[in-house]
Amino acid sequence: MSRPRHAFLFDLDGTLVDSVYQHVLAWHEALVSEHIELSVWRIHRKIGMSGGLFTNILLRETGLALDPARIEKLQQRHAAAYRRRARDVRPLPGARELLQTLTDAAIPWAIATSGRMETAHPALLQLGIASDETRVVTRNQVKYAKPDPDLFIEAAARLGAPIEDASIVGDSVWDMLAARRARALGIGLLSGGYGSNELERAGAYRVFEDPADLLSHLDEVGGRR
Repeated sequence: MSRPRHAFLFDLDGTLVDSVYQHVLAWHEALVSEHIELSVWRIHRKIGMSGGLFTNILLRETGLALDPARIEKLQQRHAAAYRRRARDVRPLPGARELLQTLTDAAIPWAIATSGRMETAHPALLQLGIASDETRVVTRNQVKYAKPDPDLFIEAAARLGAPIEDASIVGDSVWDMLAARRARALGIGLLSGGYGSNELERAGAYRVFEDPADLLSHLDEVGGRR
């Protein structure tokens, strides 16, 4: 019986597309519109985690009590602010080529993002990926988002690949923590703003600059062409 091909599961923002700072500024705009003060750098440290966890940390750091209606309004304002900035989002160097190389080599891959489809859709279009493809898993399709492993487990299941044999590629500590909890290998990219030491402490066994750097070392992480 043949062994399943090693699968690659990718985060989206900061991993395949250069969109982290658009999300940061969109969240800052949404918070300011609700008269909530939170420094931009603090917002950046939370990009990539689930919206629920983001809200919990927001409550701790600001001391505010947010009812469900206000939380929903914040999420809607963030989505609207991000859509206005989405035209500036571009694929990171080597992202399209990396996905095409995996496809050409019949290496299974999927995308698992903590964002909802309304914010992920523009980035997917930039990558040439249809939003209804089965290889894209978004926040609304699982119970919990990162650092819980649900997104990546669902992505592996759609590919028919054992999660324990997969490599999870992400730019944040939340991706690496989710990889550890899924018992998968974590590969970190510096393209989202986290440092090598942070990604390694969170569980990354290799760290590369961006998708182009990963592509040039693909054979070193099990991506045989």
